[in-house]
Amino acid sequence: MSRFWNRRVHDLDPYVPGEQPKLTNLLKLNTNESPYGPSPKVLEAIRASATDTLRLYPDPTATALRESIAERFDVSAECVFVGNGSDEVLAHAFRALFHDDAPLYFSDVTYGFYPVYCGLFEQPFKQFPLNDDYEIDINAYDGPCGGVVVANPNANTGLALSLEQIETLALRHPDRTVIIDEAYVDFGAESAIPLTKRHDNLLVVQTLSKSYALAGLRVGFAIGSPELIEGLIRVKDSFNSYPLSRPAQEGAIAAIRDTDWLADITRRVMASRATLVPELENLGFQVLPSCANFVLMRHPAHPAGSVAAALRERSILVRHLSTPRIQNWLRVTIGTDEACTRLIDALRAIILSNRS
Repeated sequence: MSRFWNRRVHDLDPYVPGEQPKLTNLLKLNTNESPYGPSPKVLEAIRASATDTLRLYPDPTATALRESIAERFDVSAECVFVGNGSDEVLAHAFRALFHDDAPLYFSDVTYGFYPVYCGLFEQPFKQFPLNDDYEIDINAYDGPCGGVVVANPNANTGLALSLEQIETLALRHPDRTVIIDEAYVDFGAESAIPLTKRHDNLLVVQTLSKSYALAGLRVGFAIGSPELIEGLIRVKDSFNSYPLSRPAQEGAIAAIRDTDWLADITRRVMASRATLVPELENLGFQVLPSCANFVLMRHPAHPAGSVAAALRERSILVRHLSTPRIQNWLRVTIGTDEACTRLIDALRAIILSNRS
């Protein structure tokens, strides 16, 4: 606490990102990064952009990148917004598009940044419990609200809503913004981007951090009606009119265009997930059905914290979250097949040692 902080800072409860330690022979399965590298075309584009032009400001509107995203998803460029990762895009959306005359709706188990942004922007909110199967119950999302935000697939569970369910939310709240946060959509769910053409209150947010293997580049984007995008631009230009560097813009363009690379590395992650889940279940773990590049799992005989600590002793990091509904679950990023084998071998040793 400091006497120099204003009231808003004193009251903040900041988001805590996944650990990024420096350990020998580390297997990092705690922050949902891709186990594969980005497209070689991305690296080539970034290298080519590192020229004398770095002395110049980047395009503040990222026109070429927005046009590439628009072409890829069959929308108009005026329906595209870009920012430093989806976190920044979401922050601008919270500031620009949600109303504070009623609570923002989201689930009790979801992306941890949502309540943090509500605290930062003094946005009232209401959290709805997941059902007994850890699914989002859209029937509960009724009545006056300041907006709705849904991670789909849901952060920390990996479960996804159908497009029909998403459209129901958009129709139920026609005068409020409904945000669909699709950070993990490329790993087995269906994108709601086509629905934005029919519903002017629907904003879809994606990131290049997960499926495109570009967490270090920090590029995210949103697609929605021009009215929603203009609101985001007004906030951005009141905060930082040059959000994306030249290398970030050029690298992102190359990533968006290389659809073959995206399809290949996401297919490999999904194949590894399909192999890993039954092996975890054979060890006695309950695993939620995931459409993301992670699984949420728990063991009835072994507390999550103890398992996480035992894995760490073997230089394997997984995420043990403090959210009450899932505090005895572990979130595990899908790695390469070799990484999954190492994880299973470690878990088998941990469980066997506890039995003896």
